[in-house]
Amino acid sequence: MDGKHMQIGEVAARTELSLRTIRHYEETGLVVPSARSQGGFRLYTDNDVARLMVIRRMKPLGFTLDQMRDLLDATDHLDAGDDLGPDEREVLLQRVREYEQSAAEQVEKLRVQLARAEDFAAALRARLPEHEPVRP
Repeated sequence: MDGKHMQIGEVAARTELSLRTIRHYEETGLVVPSARSQGGFRLYTDNDVARLMVIRRMKPLGFTLDQMRDLLDATDHLDAGDDLGPDEREVLLQRVREYEQSAAEQVEKLRVQLARAEDFAAALRARLPEHEPVRP
């Protein structure tokens, strides 16, 4: 991390999240700007962007805000290395493993849904003539 701060617009562009969504995640405590400018503008770091990307990746897999918060809490503690005892570290790692398993299960469900959607689109294409007449 080079200490560079970004305003919310740049963060929105980098994460492909709306300003409103980023503010919502701030209101719910999932992400907190690392600083504020003298004018009161939110300032974010690369670590904040990485946190938002975790949230963005969890959302389409159906994870709740509480689950996102729980996973982020676990990874924050693991990353901080706050003199974790072996038992506490293992508990945190087990929480991360459970989220990884849930994510893998959701990905498989989405693959099945995608395959069904592709089959459906192919069936519809097969019903269409090769060269439909152009309508005036």
